[in-house]
Amino acid sequence: MKPEKQKILIITYYWPPAGGPGVQRWLKFVKYLPNFGVEPFVYIPENPTYPLLDENLLKEVSEKATIIKKPIFEPYGLASFLSKNKTNKISSGIISNKKKQSFIEKALLWIRGNMFIPDARIFWVKPSIKFLCNYIIENNIETIITTGPPHSVHLIGLGLKKQNNIKWIADFRDPWTTIGYHKALKLSKKAAQKHKDLEKEVMNSCDQLIVTSSTTKSEFEQITSKPIEVITNGYDFEEVAKKSMDSKFTLAHIGSFLSERNPRILWKSLSELVHENKAFANDFQLKLIGAVSKEVLETIKEFRLENYVNYLGYVSHKEALQEQKSSQVLLLIEIDSEATNCIIPGKLFEYMVSKRPILAIGPKQADFKNIINETNTGTFFMYDEKEALKCQIKMYYNHFKQNTLQVNAIGLEKYNRKELTEHLSKILKKI
Repeated sequence: MKPEKQKILIITYYWPPAGGPGVQRWLKFVKYLPNFGVEPFVYIPENPTYPLLDENLLKEVSEKATIIKKPIFEPYGLASFLSKNKTNKISSGIISNKKKQSFIEKALLWIRGNMFIPDARIFWVKPSIKFLCNYIIENNIETIITTGPPHSVHLIGLGLKKQNNIKWIADFRDPWTTIGYHKALKLSKKAAQKHKDLEKEVMNSCDQLIVTSSTTKSEFEQITSKPIEVITNGYDFEEVAKKSMDSKFTLAHIGSFLSERNPRILWKSLSELVHENKAFANDFQLKLIGAVSKEVLETIKEFRLENYVNYLGYVSHKEALQEQKSSQVLLLIEIDSEATNCIIPGKLFEYMVSKRPILAIGPKQADFKNIINETNTGTFFMYDEKEALKCQIKMYYNHFKQNTLQVNAIGLEKYNRKELTEHLSKILKKI
């Protein structure tokens, strides 16, 4: 007799047709969990305010998953009366430089940080707990998993744990109070303390924590003694139509380009190369895909590189994969801050299997630096290594001219989504 599948309930805000990196992690886990004897139920909002949409991702939702939807009230709808553009940007994590923020943006940030704790999806918590308490019992759900941000989703897990005493795993795709944009929310002392109290209560009430980096694990170990496992993001084997390689020497950045990720050493290096080398100037192209902050575009203009920019805006996930495979070099930029050491951008793993070299810039102790070095997929530079960075770009350009620009990656298998899901399934069986 075949053993019954383990039933788990995944509670997530981001789900297709939402676009962006926050969707991929659990979309892929759900795809592969049935292979390991797990039956996934996924609870999502019925009417969410997603800043990015990718309808193509709906085709990737596993037919073996049960999807449950319940309405959500989000104040972003009301806030958009003040400024729809500013509201969408804040919702997607793009916050202007402090000195350049308008009165409306400052007001929206203050409201977001102090009125809606931990975030603007807080109104989904109580009705979700009420509905799911019965649903869990009726469907013999053994374990729930909450994934944030938004971290209000973890409060649903907290409520269900208190009422049902069910097994609960809290998955943190990003940290809570130590993430870069948290400081930009103009928090009062009372609000900042409330965030910390909720964070601590969640971490000490769940049965298991999952994080995406070893630095986050170390940080969380200072808050809780609960078990913590690292499961990074990863890559999946996806069929995409082939596109010929760019004829230009293309440096491509895919994903949100935030104000704080504005690498002046990169723009200065490129500006010097353009002026020093006529052939480089004729061949060079900067390809930007995804939301780009005004400050980044202004700095590119400041270094007189605007004529080399090919700005495609937001494209579907499939198109993004095509573009990265056809680009010559892939840019990975992280904020120069100790607080971002733990951030491993989800796109890193798709970059690694694109067979294109990665040019990365970030803080000295960045976790993703180790992954790039271990897999031999590119080069990493700190923000004070301008001359070394410029030299590396020249080296990549010379290989491009000789038609020898390629990557010999090693040890990528452990970042395969199926392998990562097997790791998750083992955690599910032992908690």
